[in-house]
Amino acid sequence: MSYTVLARRYRSQTFDDVVGQQAVAQTLKNSIEQNRVAHAYLFIGTRGVGKTSMARIFAKALAGGTPDADNAIMAGRDTDVIEIDAASNNSVENARDLIANSIYRPMRGKYKVYIIDEVHMLSPSAFNALLKTLEEPPDYVKFILCTTEAHKLPATIVSRCQQFEFRNISVAEITEHLNSVCARENYPADPDLLHAVARLANGSMRDALSLLDRVIAASPKGQRLTLALLEQLLGLPKRQLVNDLVGALAAGDPAAALAAADALSSQGAALDQLLDSLIERFHDLMLISVCGPETALVQTTPETRRELVQQAKNFDAAGLVHMIALCEHLQRNARSSMAPRAIMDALIVRLAMTEKIADLTALITAAPAATQGPPPPKKA
Repeated sequence: MSYTVLARRYRSQTFDDVVGQQAVAQTLKNSIEQNRVAHAYLFIGTRGVGKTSMARIFAKALAGGTPDADNAIMAGRDTDVIEIDAASNNSVENARDLIANSIYRPMRGKYKVYIIDEVHMLSPSAFNALLKTLEEPPDYVKFILCTTEAHKLPATIVSRCQQFEFRNISVAEITEHLNSVCARENYPADPDLLHAVARLANGSMRDALSLLDRVIAASPKGQRLTLALLEQLLGLPKRQLVNDLVGALAAGDPAAALAAADALSSQGAALDQLLDSLIERFHDLMLISVCGPETALVQTTPETRRELVQQAKNFDAAGLVHMIALCEHLQRNARSSMAPRAIMDALIVRLAMTEKIADLTALITAAPAATQGPPPPKKA
């Protein structure tokens, strides 16, 4: 696994360093303090949420004890903590080697710990070979299995492990950590940039640090890190142009909306990126419209929240739901179209006319009732 400079430098070293996984960390610490350590653990979660870091920290607490040993464990080079990448060591021979080596007692401490990353990649034969050891492991052997796809594991393996679900890290938690990293690295950064990086990371702290590292590398030394730099680096739609487009849609002005969409295309925004930006914006506006301006479901900076609250006043929740559905439909079908720009322009016009279409639909629906006249008098 490849790590960027920041991801390596800020790799978690203690239970408290693993951002967003406090419940897992506290449970593991309690199991050690109460001498209730199980023989096998299963860490489940998407990439970059701290599974392997937590496994190493837990292994360090079980099999470490000296600075040299602790450093070797965290670097994946310890003799008593053996890390195996199941993606490249997935054969039954690899599993048998592991089992054969497990009969030897730890060289230094009380436990020998096996960390098997991406364990779902093991072959069926390798799982069968591993199962026997999981059923009756030596007292000094502990297993920590990590996976992003727990549904691919045999039930016989899962049932013999204590399971821990690693949740995706929230945008607010990632933003706070990135802010502390920038402060320690002496890189001034705009809050909007850090928030955008956190959202793009999709719950993965490692991805967030890697993306921040790219922004730092692209920035001239001593220059403040800005959202504009990130947009330029990734070819993202510029926020101000997205604001112009959404404003034109809110005003029901198809010509202005088409001009704003053309400006976005001219500055390099791809169709997928533009649709992603619109869906994200409509989603935030819908949440504010339904849940109120201070809703915690919209995670953003105070300044951006004020902008969103003002924009949300120009839409109703039902219209925003319809707009999201239209964008998502085009996103699914644009790749097969021979004229993606034409259908994108058609979408923009339709979005700008959403309110008029809704009013016309309401009139058509109400028309039959209006032409029927008053109900006949009741018979005496």
